[in-house]
Amino acid sequence: MSALPKQELDRYAPMTEADLREVVAIEADIYPFPWTRGNFLDSVRAGYSVWVLRDERTALIAYSVMTLMIDEAHLLNLSVPRECQRAGLGWRTLEWMAEVARGYGARTMLLEVRPSNGSAVRMYERYGFQKIGVRRGYYPALNGREDALVMRVAL
Repeated sequence: MSALPKQELDRYAPMTEADLREVVAIEADIYPFPWTRGNFLDSVRAGYSVWVLRDERTALIAYSVMTLMIDEAHLLNLSVPRECQRAGLGWRTLEWMAEVARGYGARTMLLEVRPSNGSAVRMYERYGFQKIGVRRGYYPALNGREDALVMRVAL
């Protein structure tokens, strides 16, 4: 892994193809049905708002993917490595993504989340997201499909 200049440490930086090996490894560790390298590569190449956060040792400690459309942001992925969870990095990354979205003129942010991911649902609710719908059978699951909660917050 290449070292980042000191001023880039512990700050968000755009995700690049060079980050994908680490991102995909974390994704595979924390999700039973992870995004693929191709999903992330497509997001980078399509110009989505894709970000990584590294600590002072240059370890990848969070990443996120979002699309921006007119006045709405759609948060597609927000993840923290297992060993870094419960340290406020999810919240910090959510705040970062909301700030980026506001900077592009977004007035709302939308997301889907598994109902079984209780810690994520609680974090989004604390942030002010409200459930606005359900997408039936949205996610693959061990025994078929799992619904997604659709949530939105005003920015």
